Amino acid sequence: MGPVVYALIGLALGVVLGYVINRFLVASKANQARESAERMLADAQKQAETTKKEMLLEAKDEIFHLKAQSEEEAKERRKDITAMEARLLQREESIERRAESLDKREHALSSQVGQVAKREKDLEDAIAEEKSRLEALAGMSSDQAKTVLLDRIRQDVSHDAAIIVREGEQRAREEADRKARNIIGIAIGRVAADHTAESTVSVVHIPSDDLKGRIIGREGRNIRAFEQLTGINLIIDDTPEAVILSSFDPVRREVGRITLENLIADGRIHPARIEEMFKKAEALVDQQVHEAGEQAVFDAGVHNLHSDIVRTLGRLKYRTSYGQNVLNHSLEVAYLSGVVAAELGLDPALAKRAGLLHDLGKAIDHEIEGPHAVIGADLARRLGENKEVVHCIEAHHGDVEPQTVEAVIVQAADAISAARPGARRETLESYIKRLEKLEALAEAHKGVEKSYAMQAGREIRVMVKPEEISDADATLMARDLAKQIEEELQYPGQIKVMIIRESRAIDYAK
Repeated sequence: MGPVVYALIGLALGVVLGYVINRFLVASKANQARESAERMLADAQKQAETTKKEMLLEAKDEIFHLKAQSEEEAKERRKDITAMEARLLQREESIERRAESLDKREHALSSQVGQVAKREKDLEDAIAEEKSRLEALAGMSSDQAKTVLLDRIRQDVSHDAAIIVREGEQRAREEADRKARNIIGIAIGRVAADHTAESTVSVVHIPSDDLKGRIIGREGRNIRAFEQLTGINLIIDDTPEAVILSSFDPVRREVGRITLENLIADGRIHPARIEEMFKKAEALVDQQVHEAGEQAVFDAGVHNLHSDIVRTLGRLKYRTSYGQNVLNHSLEVAYLSGVVAAELGLDPALAKRAGLLHDLGKAIDHEIEGPHAVIGADLARRLGENKEVVHCIEAHHGDVEPQTVEAVIVQAADAISAARPGARRETLESYIKRLEKLEALAEAHKGVEKSYAMQAGREIRVMVKPEEISDADATLMARDLAKQIEEELQYPGQIKVMIIRESRAIDYAK
C-alpha cells in the first residue's frame, strides 16, 4: 500500500507541477506576443502619421500647381476671347461696307437697265425702219428674201456635200476594194471547183427509131404506164434515136431516165416490166441521193446534220440552176464561206455549215410555194438546225435583212460562185430583159441623154446633158442609180455605174 500511495501522490504532484509550469510558459509567451503587437501597432501608427504628412504635402503642392495652371489658362482664354471679339467687330464693319457698296451697285444697275431697255426699243425701231427700206429697195418681202437666201445656201451645201460624198466614197471604195480583193483572192485561190452544165431535161439515146413504137406500146399503154409510175412526161418526136424526159422534179426525172435505159437494155417493154424496173431505179436513185448527201457533208467537213437534211442535200445532185449543179455550187459556197470567215477572224465551221445548206430549199421548191431561201430556212428550222444557220439560209437572197456577219459572208460567197465566168448560163430572153431593165432605170433620171448596158450587164454607162447636170449632180446621180439598181434588180456580182459628162466619167460601183 505504501509504495502505491507514494506513486499516486508523486503522479499527482507531477501533474500539478506540470500544469503550473505550462501556465507559466503560456503566460510568458502571451506577454511577449502582446508586447510585440504593441510595438508593431506603435510602428504602424508612426508610419501612418508619416505617410499622412507626406500625402498632405503632396496634395498641397498639387493644389498649388493646379491653381497656377488654371490662372494661366484663364489668362490665355481671355486673350483668345478678346482677339475673337476684335475679329468679329472687323467683320461686321466689312459686311456693313460691302452692303453699302452693293446698294450703290444695285442703284447703278437699275439705272443701266432702264437705259438698255430704251436702247433696245430704239434699236427695234431702227431695224423695222431699215427693214422697210430694204424691202422697198429689193422689191420683195423678208420671207421672200429668206427663201432666196435659203435656196442659195441649199445649193451651196448640196454642192459641198456632193464633193465630200465623192471624196469619202472614193477613199472608202479604194480601201474596201483593196481588202475585198485580198480576201476574195485568198478564198478563190484556195477553192478549186469543176462544174459540168446539166440540162433541166434528160435525153435518152435509143439504138434505133424502131424502139419508139415499142416504148409507146399498143394503143399507148406502155407510155401511159411509164408516165403514171414515174410522174414525168415522156416526149417522143422526130428527133432521131432519142426520146426526151421532162419533169420539174429532177429526182423523178433521174428515176425515169434509169428506168427507160434499163428497159431498153433489157428489151422487154410492158407495164409489168416497167413497174419492176421503176422500183429498182427508185431504190438505186434513193441510195445515190443518200450517198451524195453524205459525201457532200464529208467533203465540206460539216457534222451532226439531221438525216433528212442530208437526204435533201443529196437531192441537189440532180438539181441545176442556170446550168450550174446546185450540190457542187453549195460545196463551193461552203468552201468560200469558210475561207472568208477564217480571214475575218470568225467561226469558219458555222460559215461552212450555212454555206453548204444555203440552197437546201431548191431540192423541194417544186413541191412548196415560195422562195427557195424561205423554204430551205423553214425546213432547217423544223429539223432543229442552229438559229444562226437558219438566218443565213433565209437571208442569202435578201428575203430578210441580214443580221449577222456570217449571213453577209454566205451572200458574198453565193455571188462569187454564181458570178464567176462559166459557172452559169442565162437564157437569151432573160438576158435581154435584164439589160433593158438596167437601161430603163438609168434613163428614168432627169438630165440623162442615153444609157448603155455593157459587158453582159456588169457595167452601165450613162450619158448626161452637161447643161443640166453638174459634176456634183453627176456624183449624186451615180450614187442614187447604184442604190436603185441594188433595190430593184437581182444580179450576180457587181454592176459598175459610170456617169459621162463632157468627156468626164464619174463612176460609182455597186
